[in-house]
Amino acid sequence: MRDQLSGLVFSTEKGQLCPGCKEAVDQCICDQLADQQRLENLDGVIRIRRETSGRKGKGVTTISGVPLADKALKELAKKLKQQCGTGGSLKDGIIEIQGDHREKLKQLLEKQGYRVKLAGG
Repeated sequence: MRDQLSGLVFSTEKGQLCPGCKEAVDQCICDQLADQQRLENLDGVIRIRRETSGRKGKGVTTISGVPLADKALKELAKKLKQQCGTGGSLKDGIIEIQGDHREKLKQLLEKQGYRVKLAGG
């Protein structure tokens, strides 16, 4: 109990502290740590699948397992959306592209040197 209560909550030297990384709030590194954790858990294979669940029947191609940091992942998502000529988004390290573009995306990613698998039906 004493260990839980003895943690530093505020410091006049650093100001408000982040509860996750114990750094000053303006110098918080929690996002970087989460990104590193996500990259460590990947197996090196990019999986492309088509999903319709929760999207009112509209098909979306999802790309997961890309071994890139957040900034590079955003750039890749933008490039893939432009190549397909559709919209999309990036959520929790998964690239979503509107429509069924599995074969085209597989070719584009293999040209960049990634190992790609088509997952799902």
